[in-house]
Amino acid sequence: MSVGGTWGKFLHVDLSSGRQWLETPPDEVYLKLVGGRALVAYLLLRDLPTGCDPLGPDNLLIFAPGILQGSNLPGSGRHGVGARSPLTGAIASAEVGGWWGHEFKRTGFDALIVHGQSAEPVYLWIHDGQAELRPAGQLWGRDTADVQEAIQEELDDRRIRVAQCGAAGENLVLYASIMHDVNRAAGRGGLGAVMGSKRLRAVAVRGTMNPPIATRKRVGAVSKWLGENYETLTAWAVKIGTVQGVRNWGRVGALPTLNFREPMFEGRESITGQLMHETLLPHRDTCQVCPINCKQVAEYDGEKEFPDSPYLRSDFFHKIKVDKAYGGPEYETLAGFGSVCGIDDLLAIAKANEGCSRWGMDTISLSMTIAFVMECVEKGLLTAADTGGFLPRWGDAHAMLEAVEMVAHARGYGAQMGQGSKRLAQQIGRGAEAFTVEVKGQELPMHEPRLKQALGIGYATAPVGADHMMNMHDTAYTRPNAELERVAEVQTFEPMAVNDLGPQKMELFYHEVNWRHALDCAVICHFYPYRYSHVAEALSGVTGHEYSVRDFLAVGERAQTLSRLFNLREGFSAEDDRLPKRVMQAFQEGPLAGVEITPEAFLAARTYWYGLMGWTADGVPTPERIAQLGLSTLLP
Repeated sequence: MSVGGTWGKFLHVDLSSGRQWLETPPDEVYLKLVGGRALVAYLLLRDLPTGCDPLGPDNLLIFAPGILQGSNLPGSGRHGVGARSPLTGAIASAEVGGWWGHEFKRTGFDALIVHGQSAEPVYLWIHDGQAELRPAGQLWGRDTADVQEAIQEELDDRRIRVAQCGAAGENLVLYASIMHDVNRAAGRGGLGAVMGSKRLRAVAVRGTMNPPIATRKRVGAVSKWLGENYETLTAWAVKIGTVQGVRNWGRVGALPTLNFREPMFEGRESITGQLMHETLLPHRDTCQVCPINCKQVAEYDGEKEFPDSPYLRSDFFHKIKVDKAYGGPEYETLAGFGSVCGIDDLLAIAKANEGCSRWGMDTISLSMTIAFVMECVEKGLLTAADTGGFLPRWGDAHAMLEAVEMVAHARGYGAQMGQGSKRLAQQIGRGAEAFTVEVKGQELPMHEPRLKQALGIGYATAPVGADHMMNMHDTAYTRPNAELERVAEVQTFEPMAVNDLGPQKMELFYHEVNWRHALDCAVICHFYPYRYSHVAEALSGVTGHEYSVRDFLAVGERAQTLSRLFNLREGFSAEDDRLPKRVMQAFQEGPLAGVEITPEAFLAARTYWYGLMGWTADGVPTPERIAQLGLSTLLP
């Protein structure tokens, strides 16, 4: 094989027939796409029938590490997963940390493509170049931690890593996640439902082979730089992690509250990451070859006495327990089950997070759907007759936790809620669509577009629907700092205001979003302080082929372009690149009072970015740009 960091093998498994086969991709697939999202989009375009049922046998479930997995480069303990989304109908592409991706790469394969649909529950066992399907009827319906333990016991190896769909995936919740190592989620787009529809309960992996590295010294130099700088450049992650966002965004009126309807959450100090660290966190966890340890781990035994605090007002103490096996809430989860639902009970939020890991659900889409239902109840659009008596209201932690269980098991009105807020609004009618906060059917994450306005363009244009990771956060570019120094490797920018949507901001957005997508192909953690040149150097060292900074950014542009072509083929258009009206309209009070995103500014920014991407004013990639990116030979 002439591309270092790869085995030259994609493993295909057809669950309908039990057949397995290997694909030997040409070098250009590796070198141009690298892995992750670009590879997912390429395979969907090549092999997926147009208009296929996302929950039918024709959909593909693709596990796609990048070339850097298995290299031990810090930050490379991630991998991508993809399919056609049952939630949106667009491409579903999610990245997840932990240890599974590294372990899979060491089995001797560069990707796993699952076809078909098994007649009975099965799990897939992959180890050192071998793969076998094993019965999983005994695992069906069990909690994720139980399933992982049962597989490790059956195969007599505690180092086996497990990816699984959970009960929510079995019950075809349209935003079910694929859980890895029990507490790491490939969270968005309903990939767990795709896995459940195939009756594939789990994929267990164990490898002992190290992929070839062309020039280890070059990779080691990047690793050495990271080791010398991460404590300074990622101090926020080392100290507390994403959960600092509750306090930070709460102060400036950008903590989403009551379904993005209100500017401030009065109970925000009751759900901060700082309070969680003082009360519920015994320790933090990390991913393969990562020194940062940013993963939250929550635990409560039902008896522990908390320190005196005016913010701990739970009526759940001594009633529930929180199992540390299921990790702990990150920022999105604290805000989603907290301020978005009007809930100021930290313990209840931690328990909701546990339920999502235990049963396999996206905390963002689930919490936003619960908030949508709360608003519909408030407005009188849902009654007891509609919901079987389930009437959750703002601030009701008991109802929120009941909803988590109901949705995971498709019990009562949970079966309807498991379809997501867009479909639910269509069923309710009577103007309920006005209360949905989604793009392409995927609910918004917990970052406020009225504050971060280029991020709003990113929500609108992300191929998967609203997403905060394949995006740019405007607040990082308001002063001279490492982020602007990183971008200066291709273009120099002065600091910009958060509400700037002019051409310069969109050019910055163009580079940074290509960077984020490229990281999701490599696959590298977004929290790492690497510059463009660091990852280009690491990729050159691993593969033995030279990547310039612009070569690496082109990988991200290819990922976006291929994803766009897939979505266009499935009926999406520029009309779907929109923002919910609610998050474009100004608040009447609070720190963001009077700040809006006008339709004119939004359309001008979107059109300018289309042009930078080499797309027409209607958002269609031109043949010329497709050729410039070297994609012509890879398209069907």
